[in-house]
Amino acid sequence: DLPAFLACYHDQAELFRMPEREPSMVGKAAIAERYGTQVFTVPDHHAELLGRLSSGNKVIDHERVLGLRPEPSEVFVIYEVQQGLITKVWFHTVK
Repeated sequence: DLPAFLACYHDQAELFRMPEREPSMVGKAAIAERYGTQVFTVPDHHAELLGRLSSGNKVIDHERVLGLRPEPSEVFVIYEVQQGLITKVWFHTVK
């Protein structure tokens, strides 16, 4: 459900792929384009939540992502939340 997914994000949210310092996406329109055409359209895509930690305005998820690549991948996703909306996300793929 792309609209429900996007409702969690601030209009100017920034998404980063670690260790890059510059965001790979900025704003809901960019997030909608990427997830709407390359993630939500993949029939077998899903993420299993393996663990979650939170402290203050940060939430850290440990996920196993399936369906985007031939083999499952593990990812740590760090969310920064301000006024109930996600403002920044950092993705770190475990290798």
